[in-house]
Amino acid sequence: MATTTKSEGGGASEAPKIVWNETQHRFETEDELAYIQYVLRGNGKVMDLVHTFVPSSKRGLGLASLLCVAAFDHAKSRSLSIIPTCSYVSDTFVPKNPSRNSLLYSEDKKSNI
Repeated sequence: MATTTKSEGGGASEAPKIVWNETQHRFETEDELAYIQYVLRGNGKVMDLVHTFVPSSKRGLGLASLLCVAAFDHAKSRSLSIIPTCSYVSDTFVPKNPSRNSLLYSEDKKSNI
C-alpha cells in the first residue's frame, strides 16, 4: 500500500511528495533518492527509524524533516511507538519537534522489542 504526504509551506515550488514504500520499509521521495529507513520491532508495534539519507544534490531543501514527518504521522495513525536510532532523527528532528515526543518508545510502554 502506498500513501503520499505533501508538505505544507510557501515558496515558489510545491514540496515533494513523500511515499510510503511498505515493501522496502521506508518513506521516500517520489524519485526514490531521499528516504528514511525503518525496522518494525515489538511484533510490529514499534517503528525503529534507523537511517535517513538525502543525496548531496538535494540537501538543504528540508527533505530529511519531511521524511521524518511522514514517518511520525504514519506511526501516529497506526498507534506505533518510535525508536529514533538514526542520529538525524534523535539529534535534530526530535529536539526541534517536541510535540511529537509522545510517540517515542519508552520502557514504560512495556513493549517487547
